Amino acid sequence: MSLYALQRLTRPGQLRKVLVERGTEPLHLNFLSLFVALFGSYRAKVDFDLVVRQQYAFPILYAADAAKKYGYKAVTILEFGVAGGAGLLNMCRIAERTRKATGIEFRIYGFDTGTGMPEPIDYRDIPESFQAGDFPMDQDRLREALPDFAELVIGDIAETVPEFCRSLGEDAPIGFVAVDVDYYSSAKKTLDVLSAPPQLYLPIVPVYLDDIGVDGSNPWTGELLAVKEFNDAHEFRKIAPFTLLRSQRIFKNTQWIDRMFAAHIHDHAYRSSSYKGESQRLLPNEYINWHGSKQKGPTKADGDASSERQAERARSA
Repeated sequence: MSLYALQRLTRPGQLRKVLVERGTEPLHLNFLSLFVALFGSYRAKVDFDLVVRQQYAFPILYAADAAKKYGYKAVTILEFGVAGGAGLLNMCRIAERTRKATGIEFRIYGFDTGTGMPEPIDYRDIPESFQAGDFPMDQDRLREALPDFAELVIGDIAETVPEFCRSLGEDAPIGFVAVDVDYYSSAKKTLDVLSAPPQLYLPIVPVYLDDIGVDGSNPWTGELLAVKEFNDAHEFRKIAPFTLLRSQRIFKNTQWIDRMFAAHIHDHAYRSSSYKGESQRLLPNEYINWHGSKQKGPTKADGDASSERQAERARSA
């Protein structure tokens, strides 16, 4: 286990969270995790939630696999709400490990005001949980720590997002968006990053909504309200919980699963009725050659023979 992972366990509530999530899982899976941690591949460690910030590891690997499927060599991932930068630096580390595992390159952008949170607008920003000035940033130190493939975008999201979208190219589409801006008003501006031309995205973009877990969060406040309004305003762009994700995960009690959504780019060329895959797919039918399941019906020859027997019996009578 890395020093960083040990440091995270010492944070208030973190050890209890791990005990609740892991301690309620089957014992054999926890023992198997030890083997995977020591000898498993990077992909196996993502599957077993052994990478710090599983909520980033899963969608980044998902984006890389999707990019490879559709023939891209690079993908863009975004974090909104950088604060001290621990999440952004961890995102960079995960992206580097994913690059080594998949061959896909990453471009990472972290969006933040750089000065902490602004004033809340009203109850929709859940001011009982957040306030102005929370989560300031040391921009100089963070910039020095970032790798070459990552950069900060500082300023009001309402201004930086449209400018950023105009600068994007089709060679590295957006493949993952992490939203950790706390307020409804900030999340509403953030989700505009999903309103650009469809070729600037992968067909399905994982979206992590970090702050829907606070007590005051509901469909009428915070990030969930921002998602509802985004869906209402866009005919061909919809954000919804990631389909059947819990049933696909080995460990099912972890909180991040409930916060993982997906932006569906319904007007994407790869989701058009004219799109054709690499080859036609066929479903095998292992029962078609299973002779024990065959029950032959009467044939024409059987019918003719039966008629002749009936006629012979009639003549004999």
